[in-house]
Amino acid sequence: MPEFSVIIPVYNRILEVDELLRSLTAQTDKDFEVIIVEDGSTEPCEAAVKKYSNKVNVSYFYKENEGRSIARNHGMEHACGNYFIFFDSDCVIPPDYFAKLRDYLRKNPADCFGGPDAAHDSFSNTQKAINYSMTSFLTTGGIRGGKVSLEKFVPRTFNMGFRKEVWQKVGGFREMFSEDIDMSTRIKQNGFSITLYPELYVWHKRRINFRKFLRQVYVFGMSRITLHLLYPGSMKAVHTLPALFLLGCLALLILGVAVSPWWFLPLGIYLLAIFVTAWISTGSLIIAAKAVPASLIQLWGYGAGFIRAFFTKIILTRGRDINQEIEMRRGK
Repeated sequence: MPEFSVIIPVYNRILEVDELLRSLTAQTDKDFEVIIVEDGSTEPCEAAVKKYSNKVNVSYFYKENEGRSIARNHGMEHACGNYFIFFDSDCVIPPDYFAKLRDYLRKNPADCFGGPDAAHDSFSNTQKAINYSMTSFLTTGGIRGGKVSLEKFVPRTFNMGFRKEVWQKVGGFREMFSEDIDMSTRIKQNGFSITLYPELYVWHKRRINFRKFLRQVYVFGMSRITLHLLYPGSMKAVHTLPALFLLGCLALLILGVAVSPWWFLPLGIYLLAIFVTAWISTGSLIIAAKAVPASLIQLWGYGAGFIRAFFTKIILTRGRDINQEIEMRRGK
């Protein structure tokens, strides 16, 4: 019986699954199984899975499309390991990941755990710029988990794991946006420990262009209000910063046009700080230049989603029955 069960939901990601499985075959610690759950893809990845069937302990399941949370739950039902590990299909796993994980669990055991993400050298400049914006302290990226954090660490399903006993008591993921935050909250409420393993990173591709990135962070902003309604008191001041930043930018732009160009200066200084820190961090002027719009997209997109959901669900009290919304998404 393997120690770790790696569970990966997939929807039309053939090339990414191939690269992910290739990275798993290179692990120095091979005491794990891989469970690929195809969530009703129109372009199944079964052929890519079979390609690695003699190199890694991998199982493939195809089911109708119900969402990534239901796919993860399906995978857990077939898992044999003592720990369930979750990656997104657009991740590449460093070769010493499971060796590091085993060492962390021996020295600092936890019921639930996770690690940060990073950009691999092979990723596009746009992906590296997005990675910077999602992990930089200047863009509230610290809330996602790393050496610097703006709030208590919350594991995300691109790099998350927990004991089998956690699933047996807490249950599976709910089909909703920010389902990993919801799951982590329920795990904590049930008395289990949650820990960040800071060097247990994965290479995470994220979105391949700014349009898809905008859609992603917009949904993140909306889901924060959903989480607030599910768990009153869970919202922290840091979660409002993107919305305040968006409103502040609009105010500066209006004042810069209507009153004086000097009002553009604060925003210009902030964007310059992003450019310089991204340049220092990545060593690339191109990535640094792309990090500026990536950061604005992250903050403005999240802020816009947050404001819209706050207005409709808090002010207008529409769609406040979150449990009904979850059931609707599950049964779509």
